Amino acid sequence: MSLRHAVLGLLSEGPASGYDLMKTFDVSLANVWPATQSQLYSELGKLAEAGLVDVVAEGPRGRKEYAITEEGLAELRRWVTDVPPTRVMRSDMLLRVFFLAQVSPEQARTYLRGLAEEAAKSLEHMESIRPFVESGTDNLSVYGRLALEYGLRLAKGQKEWAEWAEGTIR
Repeated sequence: MSLRHAVLGLLSEGPASGYDLMKTFDVSLANVWPATQSQLYSELGKLAEAGLVDVVAEGPRGRKEYAITEEGLAELRRWVTDVPPTRVMRSDMLLRVFFLAQVSPEQARTYLRGLAEEAAKSLEHMESIRPFVESGTDNLSVYGRLALEYGLRLAKGQKEWAEWAEGTIR
């Protein structure tokens, strides 16, 4: 997934300023595809240059509102249906697990406990945005619920695995 397609996806639901897009990222896509403010604004400029979005309104202090073009919508649809998702097969976290025998059992348990704690924090964060996601009836909320449920189940599984793994080290 690219930031380009994330922005096009958000704009497919209606025009928005960079500020509005950043707020939406923070409560939805940041869990799937994080972006900084500078990355987002840079991408909006590239999308406009490519004719995939248009500036449809300008306000005070240089505020611009963007809307997806027909070309942008076609690109988003092509990406959703025709481009196979990238399955990241590398995990430096699991690579470390393979070599935990090289540290003391206590260090290994500490590492795994840290993984469980990180997963618990992730679960807590996702639970905190659940009411916001579930309150809407727009497309981003409906399909955002699906993505949120995936994240919740994944984090729960990671937490349970890390706790189990910690318990297996003597």
